[in-house]
Amino acid sequence: MRKTYLYHTLIGCLMTVSRYAAPRLTVVAVVDGLTAENLATLRPYWQQGGIRTLSEEAFQTTIAYPHLVYGGNETTATLMTGVTPDRHGYTTDTYFVRRDRKVHTMLEDETVRGIGTKQQISAKNLLSQTMTDKMRLSYPEAKIYAIGLQPSTAVLMAGHAANACCWLDPTEQLWVATAAYSEGLPSAAFEQNKAGRIATLAARQWTPRMDMLTYTALTAQERKKGFSYDVKQVLLNAPEANTLVIELALAIQKAEKMGMDNTPDMLMLQLNTLSPAAHSDRIASAEQEDMYLWLNQDLGYLMEQLDKRIGRTNYQVLVVGRPIFGTDAQTLSDIHMPVQQFNADRAAALTGTYLMALYGHERWVDGAYGQSIYLNRTLIEQKRLSLETIQRQVANFLMDFEGVQIAMPGHEAVRYPMLNTTLCKRHTGDVIFLLQPGWQLMQDEKHTIDKVIDDNPVSPLLFWSGTIRPMPQDQIEATGVADLIF
Repeated sequence: MRKTYLYHTLIGCLMTVSRYAAPRLTVVAVVDGLTAENLATLRPYWQQGGIRTLSEEAFQTTIAYPHLVYGGNETTATLMTGVTPDRHGYTTDTYFVRRDRKVHTMLEDETVRGIGTKQQISAKNLLSQTMTDKMRLSYPEAKIYAIGLQPSTAVLMAGHAANACCWLDPTEQLWVATAAYSEGLPSAAFEQNKAGRIATLAARQWTPRMDMLTYTALTAQERKKGFSYDVKQVLLNAPEANTLVIELALAIQKAEKMGMDNTPDMLMLQLNTLSPAAHSDRIASAEQEDMYLWLNQDLGYLMEQLDKRIGRTNYQVLVVGRPIFGTDAQTLSDIHMPVQQFNADRAAALTGTYLMALYGHERWVDGAYGQSIYLNRTLIEQKRLSLETIQRQVANFLMDFEGVQIAMPGHEAVRYPMLNTTLCKRHTGDVIFLLQPGWQLMQDEKHTIDKVIDDNPVSPLLFWSGTIRPMPQDQIEATGVADLIF
């Protein structure tokens, strides 16, 4: 009897500890373009707090992606869900729909309205649970808010079950939102809009924070030149964008009393290090370095305020760099590497002509988008032809195109490393093709689909907690980031 009593008492204690051991507030910051290289290069210039505190006290490692990175939000979806695109379903920001032969955005949702915007978006097409969803399932009373610079990133960070999700509209200089989570803006966002806070910061002139002689990546001529921008014209790529996100995060935390009780809460933030002058994810300009220096200050202010409001041992901060593109065409051209373009529409038209020569004058191709050719399956079925045979014929035909590294029927993609985790069945075309290094995919003569992709981009991760110091690791996969929170 006594043993049974002690057993249940112990279990009860452990359950209590596990429930309340979680920090009262978790802040997750997804930072576009953040690189380990830049963090190391600029370390001597960090002021106290912010990145300096994180680099000295946090668990640091790098993130590798087990799938191809095309430069869209598939990386965000992977970070948020802990699974690869073949499972979460977010392969690219846009995809081709056979039904209407049109390109649709992944997050479009005509059943919800925009708040202060015409955009109707939600996470309904995201097939897996996000870290915010897991927080909601574990703690139904949790307060969860997502603040982004772009609508797609904001929604992916919010997942399916956030209290609210909003993002910055640089044209209207307002915070806007989707009614997929709440009927209105968070009160703090409404107040900032009413006060014209975004317009106030957008009216600034952005000039170098430091003496131009101190910037590391510049030639002597560039150091003399300096830079100056009207913030309004480059708002999303100016330091003020990060400042606005941090200010709103703190305002929401205060208004909603986040981190003030024993139920864990979560703030999801999108920040940016990419300046208007950057055409790669490496330090290429004084503007780029300046973005990092301002970001350090903003993160320092965030942590300083949270220290005062809820106590240093009651919150944790996860900062994750997000690769938003591979090496782009301009950067490769600068170092004299060959860069060429592959026109997807032209490839689709030539494929249609080829199939006409084989099977008669019909519309055999529904369209092309991304690195996929979509065949007219209805016609093929009506003609009682073999879909697999035609897929293989088209794949062989595409292999003769200049710039094509490999082409294969869509169902065979699972045999290839990286592709089997990159592609989602419901969005995969009949024939998949991959381009050779240095080739840039164009949808037509004017519209770029993808920059030159990286097979294995690496980003930094910094995880700081007032109470827990995680075991260091040399590298983790992007699918393991969400596990750090739980």
